[in-house]
Amino acid sequence: MFVHTTKGALAKPTVHLVTSVGRSWLQWDAERMRLLFAGSDAGAPIAGLAQTGTEIFASAGARVIKYFRGKEVAEYLAPNGEALGQIILFGEQILALKADGSGLLIWNVASTELDNEITFHSSFTATTMMHPATYLNKVIVGSQQGELQLWNIRTGSLIHTFAAPTSASPVTTIVQAPALDIVGVGHSDGDIRVLDIKHGDLVMQMRMDEGSVTGLAFRMDGPPILASASSVGAIAIWDLSKGGRVLHTRRRSHEQAVNGLEWVQGQPLLVSSSADNSVKQWAFDSPTAEPRLLKLRSGHNAPPSCIRYYGEDGKQILTAGRDRALRYTSVVRDSRSYELSQGSLIKKAIGLGVSVDNLKFPPITAMSSSSIRSRDWEDVLTAHAEDASARTWRVAEKRLGQWEFGVDEGDVQAVCVTACGNFGLAGSSTGEIRMWNMQSGKERKSFALSGPPPGDSKPKVMQKKKKKKESKKTIEAITGLATDALNTTVVASTLEGKLYFFDFHTTARTEVMELDSSITALELQRDSGLLACVCDDLVVRLVDIETRRVVRELRGFKGRILDVAFTPDSRWILATSLDSSVRTFDIPTGRLVDAFRVPSIATSLTFSPTGDFLATSHVDSLGVHLWANKAQFSDIALRHIPEDEDVPEIALPSVQGVDDAALAGLEAVGAPEYTDVYTTPDQLADGLLTLSLLPRSRWTTLLNLETIKARNKPKEPPKAPEAAPFFLPTVSGLEPKFDLPAKQVEEASARFAPAATFLESEFTRRLAREDEDGDYTAFFEYMKALSPSAVDLEIRSLVSLDHLGAFMAALLGRLRSHRDFEAVQAFLAVFLNVHGDVLIANAELRGTLERLDAAQKKEGARLAELLSYSLGTLSFLRS
Repeated sequence: MFVHTTKGALAKPTVHLVTSVGRSWLQWDAERMRLLFAGSDAGAPIAGLAQTGTEIFASAGARVIKYFRGKEVAEYLAPNGEALGQIILFGEQILALKADGSGLLIWNVASTELDNEITFHSSFTATTMMHPATYLNKVIVGSQQGELQLWNIRTGSLIHTFAAPTSASPVTTIVQAPALDIVGVGHSDGDIRVLDIKHGDLVMQMRMDEGSVTGLAFRMDGPPILASASSVGAIAIWDLSKGGRVLHTRRRSHEQAVNGLEWVQGQPLLVSSSADNSVKQWAFDSPTAEPRLLKLRSGHNAPPSCIRYYGEDGKQILTAGRDRALRYTSVVRDSRSYELSQGSLIKKAIGLGVSVDNLKFPPITAMSSSSIRSRDWEDVLTAHAEDASARTWRVAEKRLGQWEFGVDEGDVQAVCVTACGNFGLAGSSTGEIRMWNMQSGKERKSFALSGPPPGDSKPKVMQKKKKKKESKKTIEAITGLATDALNTTVVASTLEGKLYFFDFHTTARTEVMELDSSITALELQRDSGLLACVCDDLVVRLVDIETRRVVRELRGFKGRILDVAFTPDSRWILATSLDSSVRTFDIPTGRLVDAFRVPSIATSLTFSPTGDFLATSHVDSLGVHLWANKAQFSDIALRHIPEDEDVPEIALPSVQGVDDAALAGLEAVGAPEYTDVYTTPDQLADGLLTLSLLPRSRWTTLLNLETIKARNKPKEPPKAPEAAPFFLPTVSGLEPKFDLPAKQVEEASARFAPAATFLESEFTRRLAREDEDGDYTAFFEYMKALSPSAVDLEIRSLVSLDHLGAFMAALLGRLRSHRDFEAVQAFLAVFLNVHGDVLIANAELRGTLERLDAAQKKEGARLAELLSYSLGTLSFLRS
């Protein structure tokens, strides 16, 4: 923790918290618990943290890393590659204990060079250290043997040894008291000692009832209060003015051991962190008042085992883990994440003296949701391990719903919420399927795997009580449930490898499909109607629920398949398996197009509804990892990956700050891309007809250019100026007249007269350079680059018979090459419209015109034949 003022002494102090999350760290603003920075992967678990106003130091493995604004800027290496533990900042130096407790390393912060190394005696194994206030160049070191030693780090000499207590319990923590020469020492047997290190006297001694002491903190704003934390998650408050009398003991403050405890300087605020993945702030309304939970940030304290995107915007994920909690996780802002309440369990846990986790519902094994009616009633349905009831949740109100949907026999193993959000279905381990109304909680229908359809369910008052039957081994357990987008079909899968299709309204069984292996899970893509069946023979089978046929079989897995997810466009399906790999299959081709291996097995995965991210949970990670879909922001070339090809292993996404430099350094995820991109040739085959690929508006504008000009023509011609210009010569006489010499009038009229001879243009020069027997490719590329008005002008400028014949030869050559068909038609229409009378009047152009007419009819017939063939083939495929 670090307290600093950024805008002068009178400004409000800013408190920054730094917490370790495995191989990374997070920095928080304590006032709003807002995430400021996140460190990159340190390469090893972080064992120690220290911070200044702008810099953060973390020890991980054999090095200490220096960070500035979340980015690594320097590192301090252990000389022999030894692992490091606790670190403290000591002026211009940084100190680090060796993880094995055999020595102390000292570096210069600015130069990163090792200044000194202290080696302890073999009978002294260091566990923790602290710098006593006002003791120049001194540190006090605690040991596994219970002793304390005072060292001078500049000379490397031992100054004094404080004897261990009679219990000789290992020292776990040492902290400085507000009074000089006074320190607090915590031991693993629960003893707390307050020592005067100047005289070597024991001031007072206390003891915690349960666990070892993991943290101590003296209150710094006046009252003589000491806070202590234990390895069982308890926090105790001691009054030092009354000989160390305990004021309050808050058991189960955290679900696991408290590993960080500090008072905010000058404020009655205590901050604690724990291995249960939480940071909490405790407020004290008076010096002797019981601590009150003020703020917290938390996550799962056990790895998530089931994750699903919630809603249609792709900004939130529902996660359930072995800690029996259901959490709403925002991928946009961490402050929006929370755990859905299961009731007032904290008071019950304190009263019963048990953990809160013991009072929660069993771990969630299956989950389904629909956010359509989230503002009206419950929208999430969950199944729990070895539990005969499915439970509803209301995300908008952050709490457990009021309904429990129970089955008569067996345990609920599969759940499904309909697309409309009105109904929830649950399937049991004995083959029982029931449907309830999510608003009223009343049972509406039931479905039978055999026998006549049960139809609508009767009220409980009218139902006859059934005797419980003993479960048989041949009973078909429901492993998956799904409903289509229009609430017409219900699909259920069983361990016997059968798919049952029911009519949603009549509950009648319409069809039964039997697959080659047992089905362990179902996943339906409602937009496309594709049903993914995860089978025990390591195959994912895709079934079309409309045709009731297996359309794809996806193979290549080397371990049990754990979870599958569709992309929103139904183009890809992703699957994770016990071989620690994540595979992506292209559904149209049924081929494997991407695969990668991760260090930790992915237990569950889900794809964003917007197609941006893939979210995964892993067997030994408390977080949810997001993978960017590269196809969203760049062009990728997919290729088929053979089953025997080695799958590359890549690291998991880490929590880190994102800036332009980081984005620029992103590497490709998954299998290497095939870089030989296919380029379409100008002509696929000589027998085909190729268009110019230019916009249709170019040709329609050219054909209707006269109409466009007439429409845009001004209604009135421009008017002459009312007054004549100044200083023009006039002719003398009674009436004033301008003096216009006859020579000037003749020159002006000659300038605007039609040209007597035709001038060669770029258009005609390119036309003349082409070979008469060629395909006129260069000439037509030039014509297609001109605007419609420019093309019209060039065609109208063809005034000689030679140019008219050459242009018809160009059209004839392009028709014979089977290219630019619609461009030739547009040019020919304009040409005949402008020069039709000239072509009729001159017999020498008749031969070229007849050849052009024959080629035009031939190509038109070929086009009609190709279109008829294509339309017939398309009609056959549709039928």
